[in-house]
Amino acid sequence: MTKGVIFGATAAAIWGGMYVVSDVVLEVIPPFTLLLLRLILGTISLGIFVIGKPLPKLTVNTVISIIGVGIVGYAFSLGAQFVGTDLSTAINGAIVTSATPAFVILFAVIILREKLTTRRLLSVTLATIGVFIIIDFTQASFSSDTFVGNLFLGIAAITWGLYSVLIRWVSGKFLTLDTLYITLISFAGGLLLVIPASVIELQGTSINMSDITVGVIAGVLFLGVISTAVAFWLWNRAFALLEASTASLLFFVQPVSGALLGWIFLGQAMTLTTWIGGLFIAIGVLLSTSRKKPELLADN
Repeated sequence: MTKGVIFGATAAAIWGGMYVVSDVVLEVIPPFTLLLLRLILGTISLGIFVIGKPLPKLTVNTVISIIGVGIVGYAFSLGAQFVGTDLSTAINGAIVTSATPAFVILFAVIILREKLTTRRLLSVTLATIGVFIIIDFTQASFSSDTFVGNLFLGIAAITWGLYSVLIRWVSGKFLTLDTLYITLISFAGGLLLVIPASVIELQGTSINMSDITVGVIAGVLFLGVISTAVAFWLWNRAFALLEASTASLLFFVQPVSGALLGWIFLGQAMTLTTWIGGLFIAIGVLLSTSRKKPELLADN
């Protein structure tokens, strides 16, 4: 269990600074084109680790199943997230997508038949309260100007919850398949829809090459290599090792990570509310993970 918690918490910590980076890069590169770059960089980064390795035996059913999961997570969810962030704000993205763990638990009950226990409900409630304490709602905007963007962010939260549960499902169904290959194949599923979406998008949107600064390039590399290749492998591995309802709580590390990164790199103050919110999140996560050790999937 410890390994799964570390993997999931690290992925969420990486994503803690993603919304601000996305917000900046999206001023120059449109959403689906940025998502395309992200998936291409992620595929190349993970692909390096399979060079020279014997290919696993894959059936058509296996490939189709994992591609379908990739379409849900990387085409629908990430696409909706980028469009939502582009049409709304970074703070709105943090608020709306904080509902993701609740959707993970819901889909885990429906698809994986995990039990909806009082402990799990209390854990997600405490962690959600922590998020609401940390987030500065005065900076949020839920006016008509951001309605469409907020709607897309809601879709992103729902589909990411579904994706996370499906990752647990395919990891259990194909026990001999390494998480690295599951992640790579799922990236291919995302690319199936993101490539045509980017082509259509670029027909109506032009990128001003003079706006491509070193900072923008660094942002794209961060989103592609770190937030995609590294973080998605870690997240997928966490859901292979932990029950979905437990792993979902690790999503709440994001706002704590975002606050810490702002304190370290931007000199932003760590307020009392930030510490209190972080404490609520920590209690919620610990309450969820302090149960008896669950049955783990293959540690591939």
